[in-house]
Amino acid sequence: MTALVWITVTLVAYAAALWLARRVNNHPLANPVLVASVPVITLMLLTGTSHQTYAEGGDWLLLMLGPATVALAIPLFRNWPKVRAVAGPLLLAISAGSLVAVSSALLIAWALSGGADTLASLAPKSVTTPIAMGIAQSSIGLPSLAAAIVIVTGIVGAICGPWLLRRLGITDPRAHGVALGTAAHGIGTARAFQESDETGTFSGVAMGLNGIATALILPWLLLRLFA
Repeated sequence: MTALVWITVTLVAYAAALWLARRVNNHPLANPVLVASVPVITLMLLTGTSHQTYAEGGDWLLLMLGPATVALAIPLFRNWPKVRAVAGPLLLAISAGSLVAVSSALLIAWALSGGADTLASLAPKSVTTPIAMGIAQSSIGLPSLAAAIVIVTGIVGAICGPWLLRRLGITDPRAHGVALGTAAHGIGTARAFQESDETGTFSGVAMGLNGIATALILPWLLLRLFA
């Protein structure tokens, strides 16, 4: 199967997943990324298609990642007064969330006797895939493992995050956005926009700042931890 076929399969699967999510009122378990992954992975297994072959088509879709990320500036512009009004607490919350995300991954993997390469791969689990793979590659991690754990983290965060926050009695849309963006990167941000424009805006800010901070600090930290 050619790259064009896999692009078509991916787009059709995702469109069907979006339709299903709307039909069930965006139920957390109907997360479009999770639902769309099932038929795509199944078809790859049935046809014996390697990830490398699939990625040849996926690279074309990655070209849209840049414009999609830049488009986050539109809701940020609309909600800029709200973001600016809480700049101090916002930065503090993102810093705390970033620290917990990295340290919890390292501690859990270490407690389970994970090797240095595994720990370095799991540490950037809460940033977007390109950043996580870059961090893993620049240290002693495994980029493929980093990418896999990032996707799993995003899906789990998008499914469980809003439910957990409500169970904890946290209803502020700004808090929801910061939590989802910091812990579950782009997939969490997509889920945040389903709640409200304000929630999505704060999630986008958190995702961006967490990604920048992690990309600047974590490679240096990992190289010193595992030198």
